[in-house]
Amino acid sequence: MAKMSMPQPRVRFAPSPTGFLHVGGARTALFNWLYARNTGGIFILRIEDTDVARSSEEMVRAILDGLAWLGITHDEGPLFQSSFRGQHVAKARAMEKEGAAYRCFCTPERLEQRRRAAEARGDVWRYDRECAALPEPEFRRRLDAGEPSCLRFRVPEGRTVYDDLVHGPTSFNNADIEDLVLLRTDGSPTYNLSCVSDDIDMRITHVIRGDDHISNTPKQILLYRALGAEPPRFGHLPLILGPDKKRLSKRHGAVSVMEYSRAGYLPEALFNFLALLGWSPGNDREILTKAEMIEAFSFEGVGSRGAVFDTEKLTWMNGEYLKMKPATELAALVRPSFEEAGLWSAGLEAQRRDWFLKLLELLKDRCRLVTEFARDARPFLTESLDYEPVAAARHLGSPGAVGRLAALRDALARVEPFDEASCESALRELAARLGVKAGDLIHPARVALTGRMVSPGIFAVMAIMGREGTLARLNRAARFIEEGSGGTP
Repeated sequence: MAKMSMPQPRVRFAPSPTGFLHVGGARTALFNWLYARNTGGIFILRIEDTDVARSSEEMVRAILDGLAWLGITHDEGPLFQSSFRGQHVAKARAMEKEGAAYRCFCTPERLEQRRRAAEARGDVWRYDRECAALPEPEFRRRLDAGEPSCLRFRVPEGRTVYDDLVHGPTSFNNADIEDLVLLRTDGSPTYNLSCVSDDIDMRITHVIRGDDHISNTPKQILLYRALGAEPPRFGHLPLILGPDKKRLSKRHGAVSVMEYSRAGYLPEALFNFLALLGWSPGNDREILTKAEMIEAFSFEGVGSRGAVFDTEKLTWMNGEYLKMKPATELAALVRPSFEEAGLWSAGLEAQRRDWFLKLLELLKDRCRLVTEFARDARPFLTESLDYEPVAAARHLGSPGAVGRLAALRDALARVEPFDEASCESALRELAARLGVKAGDLIHPARVALTGRMVSPGIFAVMAIMGREGTLARLNRAARFIEEGSGGTP
């Protein structure tokens, strides 16, 4: 007997263009994309722009830019939900014709009055189907009189059961589901109708979205069945939480993904980080290539509990990706922040390019954000130098510091060649000759050369700063100590 082949998976990411692409939406898109790539499926981008008052072309562009920056590419689309309104209405009218939906003439004021009365009694209010039981003459009279009416779906009795890809078997009592509105009084389709209609027409096989949509799922399954369509598989991803275990908000970092770009994060680092928010590849590795994530992805690894958005971990991960970048790529990445800091010059791309690439190689092990390169490169690219007050007080203000710096300056003046190994040998020989620890020379030298208590290896700093630059900085620091001033020498 021939083995039946499964249909090609078709998934969709369906953002509303009423805001930027935030990390929650980006994570949903990413999981859909990983599933499609893992299974050889199709990833569809659908823009749900039916909220005309709040949707905008600017937000559409922002969503597309965010996905493109992350490298989440779609196979079909972008498709705009507003262009399918005719199909949405047609499906609603088909359900009305079959008796699965009915006209409701209740005004918003009347519904609100009954809702308040129920709440006063301590009851949970749901629409009581008053209009579903209208006698035919009364129904015709209201219809012929042109009374405004919406179209409601008649929720059947029983339970709605489905097997969630993340949560497993899930069941809802239909008695808890209100007869939902399909078409508003102005004839416009509602979210659940439009969503189901589009998913049917686009042949969606798997709906992968956040836990906040679980309450919509039984309603949508009922609509599928009323329209004679097989519901897709549903998978609801755990919500992203802040460190306080509350739902992620702007104060936690729920900002546009492009804000992370401007803050100095790499797209591949944010992609990797988001992939691990709620999913585990089944091993202890945290840095994975996209190919490795695609190969490992499955819903067995997706947890049902909320995933904490840890900005510190994202920043660490970004630093790991920066370490893997060749200096030639870093040069292009850091240029905007160098220009903003006033540190860029044509020479860094021309006659000083080899030196600049060496500088980036030196700095990249300590930088965790692209924007930190300009901060750490400043001592190497400017004549002026500000000492960190604590560093200056501790290492330039110690007894004998000026004499040791002067002795180090004289020792380094004779070093040949002026490279890391030779500078280290000269410093350690001087420390032995003076009867002090090497650190008694290294720490004040670090502050003298970089203005900071922490920097890349001091001998690498000397080598890339060069003999002339190193001696000049040591001289400045000695003068700073002698003058007893504070600030910029």
